[in-house]
Amino acid sequence: MKRYLLAAIATLGLASPATAFWEYGHQTVAQIAYANVTPKTKAAIRKLLAQQALLDTPECPAGTIEEASVWADCIKPLKTADGKSRFGFAYTWHFQDADVCAPFDLTPACKDGNCVSAQIERDVKLLRDRATSPKDRVQALAFLIHFVGDLHQPLHAGDRNDKGGNDVKADYGIYGPARFNLHSIWDGPLAERAISTPPSLVRRYPAAERAKIGAGTVTDWSRESWEASHTAYAAALGGDACGTVPARVKMDDATIAKMVPVSREEVRRGGIRLAKLLDKALG
Repeated sequence: MKRYLLAAIATLGLASPATAFWEYGHQTVAQIAYANVTPKTKAAIRKLLAQQALLDTPECPAGTIEEASVWADCIKPLKTADGKSRFGFAYTWHFQDADVCAPFDLTPACKDGNCVSAQIERDVKLLRDRATSPKDRVQALAFLIHFVGDLHQPLHAGDRNDKGGNDVKADYGIYGPARFNLHSIWDGPLAERAISTPPSLVRRYPAAERAKIGAGTVTDWSRESWEASHTAYAAALGGDACGTVPARVKMDDATIAKMVPVSREEVRRGGIRLAKLLDKALG
């Protein structure tokens, strides 16, 4: 537990509605994907990322799939010479706040395509279109790698008008600083514990397993992640995802243990589905 708390403390300042999984989770999703794409796709990924200089973001490298997986978060604070946000247009692309207390509906969450699932589909189209400029293809690849990870962090897929749990103050076991919240827990220590629990999630999966997990559409995957967000809220609120939110949620060790398999499965799904999309776009 001490190791998980130290990791959470070190990265606490990164928690926001548009930051999923912190670095460790995104990198793991990317590593799973890379282990499951075809050799042709691997070569295409390496070739595109070798052109990272086109992004003009030396502060945020994207030369490997692990670096690319966190590029979209790294660029958020970058400014133009006159102090304006360079990538502010992409802020809402990291999540989709579908109401967990209403029937599943992406329409309000994805107005004008400004949500994570719509941008995943857009990035695949950009990569498949060889008329897309080299710079835009590199950027689309970096965004795609990151956004599939975002989609599979449950509190980027559903919320209760609370910024994906950012407004729900929460304790993670014995760790409960004032700034910690439900979103932070699913981004950081819970994901780290889930990923580090043996056996390793980073491996080549059997074809039948890849086909089963990769079946369906991005909308289908959005619904699954939204259902996982319902599970996350229910666990935090004593069984009722739409129940009264206390001043501070207490996630005890038993609750954490029940959520580890949920987080673990979302990471596995994210990696395998990213591999499917990368093969589709680049294979």
